[in-house]
Amino acid sequence: MSEATIEVAGLRKRYGSATALDGMTFTVAPGRVTGFVGPNGAGKSTTMRIVLGLHTADAGRALIGGRPYRRLHRPLSRVGALLDASAVHPARSGRDHLLWLARAQGLGRRRVDEVAGQVGLGPVIGRGAGGYSLGMLQRLGIAAALLGDPPVLLLDEPFNGMDPEGIVWMRGFLRHLAGQGRAVLVSSHLMGELQDTAGHVVVVGRGRVIADAGVADLVAGDRLIVRTHAGEAAARVLTRAGAAVEGAGDGALAVHGLPAERVVAALTAGAVPFSEVTAHRATLEEAYLRLTREAVEFRPAVTPREAL
Repeated sequence: MSEATIEVAGLRKRYGSATALDGMTFTVAPGRVTGFVGPNGAGKSTTMRIVLGLHTADAGRALIGGRPYRRLHRPLSRVGALLDASAVHPARSGRDHLLWLARAQGLGRRRVDEVAGQVGLGPVIGRGAGGYSLGMLQRLGIAAALLGDPPVLLLDEPFNGMDPEGIVWMRGFLRHLAGQGRAVLVSSHLMGELQDTAGHVVVVGRGRVIADAGVADLVAGDRLIVRTHAGEAAARVLTRAGAAVEGAGDGALAVHGLPAERVVAALTAGAVPFSEVTAHRATLEEAYLRLTREAVEFRPAVTPREAL
């Protein structure tokens, strides 16, 4: 097994009567960014903490380069992690925070300055971390994860607190790190950012893997949106023409399997009135919501639509 690989196999974990992980299994391969997504309570944080040796599984295994974290020699040189960007003593400067971590691994000031420059904190690394914005703390956390130049990275919500410029930088930087041959696991709730960053996604719910696939595969299947007041008639006509038709909300129909010109021709030939036929590109967010529909633990009593 490559040293730049995370293997999670059959992880099970209970906290009292609650099941946090129920056979969690997936692999994070080197050379790409892998998104790790799921509803609150799905088991993402528990999984990452077990991989990093912070929690112990009841069953199963979590390996980095074929070994559990606790058996890694000089672990900062094997795996870097960002779990909580705010876990920094506010009275310390960013440089002192990194020096404290670096010295524990036999690394010096030069490496601290290198990673500070990599993440764009060079001009402010001497300031007290208590004055950092959340976006700056995220950069500091990534710098800490990179200190040992590890082949494996685990990052929990790295986009949080980033301004638009920071988000663009983060996307490119994560892809750059993966392009160096590292395995990069990113947990996030921001599907739009992952769609533009990750090549692969592991979707989890209720402690299990729901989907483990390439982003391109999950968002495959662009569709057409047809708006018409004659929904039933339109569905019959388009189905006879060879399309797959389903409701898309607000009286619209989602049509798969026919190009726009054939949809328009079929509706016109069937004398079915319509106001719009538009192409709709599938998104990772839509795929995620579809996959996790039955795995959401916490549901509001009133939906946003009902509230409006």
